[in-house]
Amino acid sequence: MTDSTHSAQPGPLWVNAEITYRCPLHCVFCYNPLNYASTFDKELSTEEWVRVLREARELGAVQLGLSGGEPLLRDDLEEIIAEASKMGYYTNLLTSGIGLTEKRIAAFKANGLDQIQLSFQDSSKELNDFLSSTKTFDLKLKVAKLIKQYDYPMVLNVVLHRLNIDHIEQILQMAERMQADHVELANSQYYAWAFKNREYLMPSREQLERAEIICNQFRERLGNKMKLYFVVPDYYSDRPKACMNGWGSVFLNIAPDGLALPCHEARMLPELAFPNVRDHDVRSIWFDSHAFNAYRGNSWMPEPCRSCDEKEKDFGGCRCQAFMLTGDAANTDPVCSKSPHHTLITDQVALAQGSRAADDQVRPLIIFRDDKNSRQFMQ
Repeated sequence: MTDSTHSAQPGPLWVNAEITYRCPLHCVFCYNPLNYASTFDKELSTEEWVRVLREARELGAVQLGLSGGEPLLRDDLEEIIAEASKMGYYTNLLTSGIGLTEKRIAAFKANGLDQIQLSFQDSSKELNDFLSSTKTFDLKLKVAKLIKQYDYPMVLNVVLHRLNIDHIEQILQMAERMQADHVELANSQYYAWAFKNREYLMPSREQLERAEIICNQFRERLGNKMKLYFVVPDYYSDRPKACMNGWGSVFLNIAPDGLALPCHEARMLPELAFPNVRDHDVRSIWFDSHAFNAYRGNSWMPEPCRSCDEKEKDFGGCRCQAFMLTGDAANTDPVCSKSPHHTLITDQVALAQGSRAADDQVRPLIIFRDDKNSRQFMQ
């Protein structure tokens, strides 16, 4: 039944199509769910993806992210791009670059792909390959050249954390050599595999401050030549982020198995039964489902959020983070200094200020994303 309090809710503007969770990389900070392998034999077909994207476009969605896992593992990616382009989407491919040949990038260009966002793990071959548990650094460099060759904007993404943040100057120098147009240096947010590795990935305050200084120096020197974004971890803020601009507000995530989610991580919330696009059309999912209405607006909010004059800015923060840390998705995001659970954050931040063992001692303790671990977490 439609919740009448949300009758004025507009449709989604941004669709993220996680077309597969399969991936050749095993990144220690991967945001895919811990049980991602359960989706391998349930992926939506080409026809199902085209139908879903058409339904979302009819509701007003204009931006499409094609992500994973590694979306290049889908051999129908060219067809999905072509159909989405015909519908009028601005299409963005988020990729590790593994599997991006010149033949494929030429097809993507011909089929209307608008942007490619390429991920690196570090500026050094050793650490890049360690963090992904693959030998892919040299291949990524070749892909970066292909992206420029085919006249795409060079959009570079590097997830920052304790093990690579001190290399930020070298990372930015690498980006400059690549003639990157946009660089996103997003500190790891602690969900899924990154949450499992949080103790070893969270940088110290000193590391963050030094990295931000270096970023600002690059901004001043390069001006508009390279747009540089530096995103700090939630844990170092005293107010939570406005997660996805509010629950069920502008963002629609479709998982490989067809589960419709208001954010990448929401399937972790046990009290919500998220609808599947195989069983429901996008319109009914977005407007009528209990899951998408559960945390819209602010009528659901307990104190202190209900009385807070910032609730229209941060919407109470992240529901998934609240659940992970407090066990209740309706609680105030513990990142907020007004939260009664804020010590869960400050204690972790305090721990990160201490010295860590040398990399060669820490590395064996890190849990890599892999199918074996995924199956273990399913049990």
